[in-house]
Amino acid sequence: MINDKGILIKNIYYMLTYAFQILKEKDIVQIESESFQDIQDLFAEIITKGMSVQLKQGLYKQYIAYDENLLKVRGKINIPATIKNQIQKRKLVHCEYDELSENNIYNQIIKTTLSILLKDNRVSKERKVKIKQILPFLGDVDCINPQFIKWNLLIYQRNNKNYEMLMNFCYFVFNGMLLTNEKGEHKLIEFSDEHMHKLFERFVLEYYRKEHKELDEVATKQIKWNLDETANNSIISFLPVMQSDIMLRKNNRILIIDTKYYGKVWQNRMEKETLRSNNLYQIYTYVKNQDASNSGLVSGMLLYAKTGEEIAPDGECSLGGNKIAIKTLDLNQEFNQIRKQLDYILECYFV
Repeated sequence: MINDKGILIKNIYYMLTYAFQILKEKDIVQIESESFQDIQDLFAEIITKGMSVQLKQGLYKQYIAYDENLLKVRGKINIPATIKNQIQKRKLVHCEYDELSENNIYNQIIKTTLSILLKDNRVSKERKVKIKQILPFLGDVDCINPQFIKWNLLIYQRNNKNYEMLMNFCYFVFNGMLLTNEKGEHKLIEFSDEHMHKLFERFVLEYYRKEHKELDEVATKQIKWNLDETANNSIISFLPVMQSDIMLRKNNRILIIDTKYYGKVWQNRMEKETLRSNNLYQIYTYVKNQDASNSGLVSGMLLYAKTGEEIAPDGECSLGGNKIAIKTLDLNQEFNQIRKQLDYILECYFV
């Protein structure tokens, strides 16, 4: 299945697995051999298969703090609130207590994700059957509004480590796709270029980090401006941050890769198709500031995800003594071929 950007759905799976570093997860890798109608279908399969494994181990339980009126004493009595009940002639004791519960934020996120996918008409009947088989096990778990999830507060330790992968995919469902609210219901719509760009960038970064241990450094790094000592401090504070997508280093050589994902790579200027000038200016600026000593050992690359356009950018030149390349990564093929393309980049710059 190919989406409207010309990317094989199963390759989006590979991109996701590298981005979230779970390629060797047992029982999940089998997904790669299955066929999917759409990306939502893929998400449904990944999460249901992950939950099937989790259910065998048992749902994660967490102590939840309760503060409520009860007929019998439980935990600690809240004296002022209990006196207020007595004044109002309510025969209730206000108690504060903790209870080990499955109705915690982790299971709530999973149930909400599955409930949204269940309503999506792009998820196959086969996958919806699997979702319906899992939801009863989450019967005591509440659905929540995904807009209020504080993802940065989720903590993983030994008892819930297996949930980290599931949370990553749920996060991508909510944030890698746009959410609308039509007639009071949340609905998933197509990927935007912005979200696909983030996935594309993370995929390339994690591929090199995982598959090429011979590199001395694989990171996303800020690049310092190559300023003269006489530079005005008041001006420096207004300079934009230079944040590279990917920086690869081996020995004394550095390759800065700026990933790009557009529905259209080319722009039309005066009836002529050209590259986006701001992209070229950006990578050139990164390279020249990183190579402050003008050694020529720093190279830059604009790496575009290939689209359905007839002509794909592919070339290299020397600008100011540094190599600047423009390459295209064709995701619309088997993963072994994608691997060869990524590996070939290293061969060209780190011989």
